[in-house]
Amino acid sequence: MQYASIPCTSNRVFDAGNAAAERGTRAVIGITAVTMVIEIAAGWWFNSMALLADGWHMFSHLLAIGLSAVAYAAARRYMGDSRFAFGTWKIEILASFASAIFLLGIAVTMVAGSLERIISPQTIHYQEAMLVATAGLVVNFICALILARAGHGDGHEHNHDHSHSHSHDEPQDLNMKSAYIHVLTDALTSILAIAALAGGWWAGWSWLDPVMGIVGAVLVGLWAKGLLIETGKILLDREMDHPVVQEIMEAISTDGVRIDDLHVWRVGRNAFSCSIAVTARQGAITPDAIRARLSAHKEIVHTTIELGFAPE
Repeated sequence: MQYASIPCTSNRVFDAGNAAAERGTRAVIGITAVTMVIEIAAGWWFNSMALLADGWHMFSHLLAIGLSAVAYAAARRYMGDSRFAFGTWKIEILASFASAIFLLGIAVTMVAGSLERIISPQTIHYQEAMLVATAGLVVNFICALILARAGHGDGHEHNHDHSHSHSHDEPQDLNMKSAYIHVLTDALTSILAIAALAGGWWAGWSWLDPVMGIVGAVLVGLWAKGLLIETGKILLDREMDHPVVQEIMEAISTDGVRIDDLHVWRVGRNAFSCSIAVTARQGAITPDAIRARLSAHKEIVHTTIELGFAPE
């Protein structure tokens, strides 16, 4: 049997990055940092544990969102580095995976703190705490708007044309999603805190504060789990259940052509690499013909074809 390996392209830049999202995360970092410093300084000056706790909680999210910004910058900086065989996009995915683990840690901390409050109730300064929670909610709302606008201007148009008949749902920027989830987590804790504080202030339900903390921790944990699954799937190249795999098989499998081996993995938000081994009758098909069939699927940006001819 004779074989020929034909790479479709030598270009390693399979994902053009997300400049709008990078700018958005930097803006959110600035707003969060300023708010955090004000809360910690005010908490120290007024001897308020509520302000100090919220300030340090915001610091944990600042670190996670900062990780997203660093990932964008690193992916952009090394985009043309030939040492990265399939580009630098997975730097962003690795940061998102780490951020999801960070979220799980925050959820565990929230549960531990809430259980401690249930076992050993403490005096709550409702008015001051509600003021802090409301201010935090406003800041998170502003940050969420910034990230949402950045997400709508994420530059997908720089990647590949999706106009062909087999287009798929627009893929998410998981690095942006991880930063957004951290902002939503902060907003959620603020909303739950306001509800719990209102119940405690007006109805005397002091137990509502730690209970809401546990409810918030469960929701944060569920968000983190979803993000871990999405990013882990990409990092482990678990893509063989993606619709594009079936489309490749349908495009290649014809009379006299048999697919012996097929590997598909993601190299960008909507960019895939494909390695395929095909056996055909002599003269039934050529590597160029296979490439032509696959060219209808613009998300397939790098293909290696191994063609063998069956004995007569």
